[in-house]
Amino acid sequence: MSGTIVSQTVSLPADGFQLYRGRNKTDQLKASSKITLKSLNIKHGDMLYLVATNVQDDGVAGSSSQGNASDGHSSQAPLSAVTEDEVDQFLSKQNGKIHRQRDEQLCHHGVNAKCVHCVPLEPYDERYLKDHDPPIKHLSFHSHLRKITGGVDKGKFAFLENISCKIKPGCTEHAPWPNGICTKCQPSAITLDRQHYRHVDNVMFENPLMFDRLLDFWRKSGNQRIGLLYGKYEHHKDVPLGIRATVSAIYEPPQNSTGNSLELLEDPFAEAVDFVASKLGLVKVGWIFTDLLADDLTKGTVKHVRNMDAHLMSAEECIMAGDFQNQHPNPCKLAKEGHFGSKFVTCIVTGDSTNQIHMEAYQVSNQCMALVRDNCLLPTIDAPELGYIRESTNEQYVPDVFYSETDSYGNSSKTLARPLPVEFLLVDLPAGFAKDATYSFNAQPGLKPFPIENRAGIGEVQGMEALTQYIGQFGEKQLMDALLDFHLLVYLATMDLLPLRDHMGPLLEALRSRDKDLVDAWSKCEQWATLEHIIAAQGPSPREGATASASGASGASTSSFVAGTWTCQRCTFINQNSASTCEICDGPRG
Repeated sequence: MSGTIVSQTVSLPADGFQLYRGRNKTDQLKASSKITLKSLNIKHGDMLYLVATNVQDDGVAGSSSQGNASDGHSSQAPLSAVTEDEVDQFLSKQNGKIHRQRDEQLCHHGVNAKCVHCVPLEPYDERYLKDHDPPIKHLSFHSHLRKITGGVDKGKFAFLENISCKIKPGCTEHAPWPNGICTKCQPSAITLDRQHYRHVDNVMFENPLMFDRLLDFWRKSGNQRIGLLYGKYEHHKDVPLGIRATVSAIYEPPQNSTGNSLELLEDPFAEAVDFVASKLGLVKVGWIFTDLLADDLTKGTVKHVRNMDAHLMSAEECIMAGDFQNQHPNPCKLAKEGHFGSKFVTCIVTGDSTNQIHMEAYQVSNQCMALVRDNCLLPTIDAPELGYIRESTNEQYVPDVFYSETDSYGNSSKTLARPLPVEFLLVDLPAGFAKDATYSFNAQPGLKPFPIENRAGIGEVQGMEALTQYIGQFGEKQLMDALLDFHLLVYLATMDLLPLRDHMGPLLEALRSRDKDLVDAWSKCEQWATLEHIIAAQGPSPREGATASASGASGASTSSFVAGTWTCQRCTFINQNSASTCEICDGPRG
């Protein structure tokens, strides 16, 4: 029995373990290429015990494993090693039952009893979902989990498996592809089904302001725009065990755009943006892009270009959405790999049937994610509603992919997915704005916001001049209000002149908790004092004269925040207000 085969099966180094027949490390099986399972009288179903011989850094020997003698799969990772999202942890603890009121006409029992007409329903009850107003088209993911983990065994044998379109590595029974393949390593054919559940059930933007600022780029340039959505995943109460993606900010990464094309460029500040967002309690929940074509400029209408007769999403957009979803997998304890599907959403801004601007939201199915991940799905040249499954080459084996169609007589037939209608890959979900607008970031009436990043092409530039003008709009006690701007915080973390990222942790935590005292305390740090001095050196802002005259002040600095420090007349060092002499040259204050 070859130790190489065993090591490949259980993913261990060939010399890092020993095999025994007995649980108490008796009857050891020596590694040998001349001994077969048959000669050792080992049959299907016999249990072997594997003990790792390597010693870890803490001096504790590796733990033992056990497996079926003919089982070709490695053991599943421990569930405790997977940390699910907070919303998943919350929903997994909920009862999930749909409670119904007692029906006075049908229920003939006491108020403390239940019957078939009022007993709570399971969250996946088909009739309830169909009769709901409006009807719920897809199960929530946690309702789907309750369905597969229900029954007598309580889901003891339930698991979720991610699809793979690649040849399984390590097969030694033949030459590598393209010279050989067998049923053990060959990926199975895939029949595409419309996914009946979704990982996110609703997309909600906190307020229309951030959405309108995204559209403003198209209004000024006529070019399309991509934005990344930052927010939170929360419980969506309108759907049993539902999840909602709540959007708090839209970040616009570097991109090239025209009136009918978009190209996303590499973002050198992507990690810094995620850092700022995470400290504020936000995560990247999706992406949004515009597909707008002006119809009547006097009426402000746009053309209706996406519909059932044309396309809802193009194959190229599905591939990009699938790539985004693969980059943001959904942690899941029921999956062997520790993740299953994705909560990352796609929002499209386009024209509706009344020629008004509206928003649609989608996810691509888990099957589509697998096709994109394994480089099997291609766009077509002249039909955006059709994709194409790549054909096998000497470099890559591609399994057969089919989709099912039902004719008017109810007969179902399988069709090879060359080409493939992308509607089989889509899961749609509602999107809109909060009924009562909320603002995680500043939105004061009459306030000129800080410029959005990467908009130099339309004359909106971030820089010290823009920072000076923005800061000059706030009073001395409004520092927290001034800093509650996502685009400003990203700029402060990435600016070339004086990057503050390494010092922004306490500030971001204070802004997250809306603690004004902590924000004011942070403003006493040397880095912020230096930035205030630079802002003051920019000269008076447009509003400063009016502010100074109204307050009766003379010689005021550009920003009301430039306080608590003084500048040495001899060496120009900026000292804290508590210092009576200069820390550098010992010069007197004055």
